[in-house]
Amino acid sequence: MSVFVNRLHFFFMIITDNLIASFLQTRSHTEEICAPLETEDYVVQPVVDVSPPKWHLGHTTWFFEEFILDKYAKGYQRFHPEYAFVFNSYYESIGKRVVRTNRGNLSRPTVSQVYEYRDYVTSHLQSFLEENENNEIWKLVEIGIHHEKQHQELLLTDIKFILGNNPLLPKYNDTFSENPVFGKTTEYIIIEEGIYKIGYSGNDFCYDNELGVHKVFLQEYAIANAMVTNEEYLEFINDGGYSDNLLWHAEAWDWINNEKISAPLYWHLVDGEYYQYTMQGLKPLLSHAPVTHISYYEAFAFAQWKGERLPTEFEWEAANQFFDWGKRWEWTESAYLPYPNYEKAPGALGEYNGKFMVNQKVLRGGSVATPQNHTRPTYRNFFHPNLRWQFTGLRLVKDI
Repeated sequence: MSVFVNRLHFFFMIITDNLIASFLQTRSHTEEICAPLETEDYVVQPVVDVSPPKWHLGHTTWFFEEFILDKYAKGYQRFHPEYAFVFNSYYESIGKRVVRTNRGNLSRPTVSQVYEYRDYVTSHLQSFLEENENNEIWKLVEIGIHHEKQHQELLLTDIKFILGNNPLLPKYNDTFSENPVFGKTTEYIIIEEGIYKIGYSGNDFCYDNELGVHKVFLQEYAIANAMVTNEEYLEFINDGGYSDNLLWHAEAWDWINNEKISAPLYWHLVDGEYYQYTMQGLKPLLSHAPVTHISYYEAFAFAQWKGERLPTEFEWEAANQFFDWGKRWEWTESAYLPYPNYEKAPGALGEYNGKFMVNQKVLRGGSVATPQNHTRPTYRNFFHPNLRWQFTGLRLVKDI
């Protein structure tokens, strides 16, 4: 019996050590993303959908404090009694929070105080995990790690929007490469009519919105092995794509006219030539890079112009092994809805995904801002159809 107990304890130690290492690496990487910033950059919020970097640093810290340390660590003292109010995002069941539009007004706590908060929570959680072997807590820490990885992606795209809306168009750094060039001819892969399994069925981590493995029937279709490029999208612009109301949904037509949209986000027309603001500053547009920072509205209109369409998320998942993905979040024609037998997590964590399953479109794949190994073929991202500050692009489908 003692041999079994020792082996079990050794097994738990390995899990704990791996979890702690993953936790510390994640915490460190978030701060590495912020390393090129000046202090003034941490507080800016140009629009409601973009959160200040300082807020991301605090919110991802609050998540561990709120859901693990405060609940499970005996005698734990919160770093500051008001930080739950400041850094709660949308968890209504947790309590009051700063309105999202006001995150940019948080000149206090200071940047240095937020980093002190991070150090405090990181240290306490590491010590707590070293002393506790509990499967329920491990699962919560794993969720917290992946939650912070999601915010790492948001952090990068928010930083780009903050700097890209600065009149000086300052660069983030010289090493973040965001425009992969594949240089291959687009081919269409025929996917046969049939019944396909959708959803996550492995044993590793996934989100609740990927669960509920089910089958769907798909008609035969042909899907592009490559994403639409800047060169192809420029043809759409030059052919009057933004002025042809027949290509656009009604609310999309209102959107481009009200917002004066005539090109993807971050495109700048300089002396008759398009340039693109990137994390390395303003650069000439790379014709063979996949187009990025377009809304669902624009993706749909482009597909209409080509006489083709966007894939459903099920068509994308059924065909993903046939093409290279992960450089751009790819818009699909699917509404963000629960899978059959979907179950929300109990308590406040149930607010993580389920409450957003309305008026949003599904994106698949990942992007150059996504942390390594964070996405899967079943991963479902989702945004409102007008949003384009993420690294979003499109892939086309032909009906057969």
